[in-house]
Order: sequence, then C-alpha cells, then structure tokens
Amino acid sequence: MSVITEEFLCARCARHQKTCCQETDIFVTLGDVQRIAEHTEHTGRSDFSEFRSASDPVYLDQDDDPTWQQHVFRSDGTRRVLRQQPNRDCTFLGERGCVLPLETRPLICRLYPFDYTDAGVKPEPAGGCPVQLLRPAQVLLETLEMRFDDAHRWHEQLYRELQQG
Repeated sequence: MSVITEEFLCARCARHQKTCCQETDIFVTLGDVQRIAEHTEHTGRSDFSEFRSASDPVYLDQDDDPTWQQHVFRSDGTRRVLRQQPNRDCTFLGERGCVLPLETRPLICRLYPFDYTDAGVKPEPAGGCPVQLLRPAQVLLETLEMRFDDAHRWHEQLYRELQQG
C-alpha cells in the first residue's frame, strides 16, 4: 500500500512564482545575526549579512510603524539584511527551503505571512502567499502550521531586538 503525501504549500508556491525567500530584502536584527552566527560557527560562515538600501520602494513605506521606521533604517537609508545569492535567492535558501532551524531563522521570516506593526500582530495574513494554491477547505495559516502564540512571541522578540540596536 502506498502512502500519498501532500506537497507542502511553499513547494507548490515555488513552482508557480517567486517565493518569499527570493528577490526579497530580508531584514535581520542584531539578535538574528548573533543566532545565525552561533549556528553557522562550525562552517566558518560569517558573511551572511550586509547593510544595503531597500531594493523595493515598498520597504521604505513604514508610516504605520514608527518603531520600525526609527530603528531599522540608518541615517544613510541602509539597513542590515541577509546577503543574496547571485540569482537573488536568500543566502540560506536550499533545495528544500530554509537551511536554518526555525528558532535560528530571522524573526521576520518566522513571522511571515503574519502582518504586523509595533501595535501587534494583525488578524489577517499579509499578502504575498498564493492562496489560490490552497486545496479546498484549507486555511493558509493552518496549512503553514503557523500559530498565533508563536507569532505573538516572535513579534515581541522582534520589537525588543529592534530597540536594542
């Protein structure tokens, strides 16, 4: 008897469009950098982040989140982001998705597709995920196994780390 396994939504997404790990500026806090550095220490890899200007003007529109606006961008308009591979994929994107363990990944990666501001996590997911690829009766956050408890914890951690530098 063969067992049919459901392909993960992110894999279906990758076949239809660029994913959230491709052609995206992935902002990292200093805490993210430290966690990733500890994880990659045995590989000798320390070149995974850089300061760069936003590649998409939408990243500059932060009027609804003064904490983000104040603590993410430096005076020259740059911010700390993950480096990208030559094809603009995230430096940690492998054949089967992110190569980093969940609790090591940048906080904004853990939070996506939740939408949020400094006021909290919004009840509806951010746009970007191809909800048209969901099977009948599937719900996006359930399919991605995303929990509001985790999102709230990561959101609090993100905004603490933003204010720490």
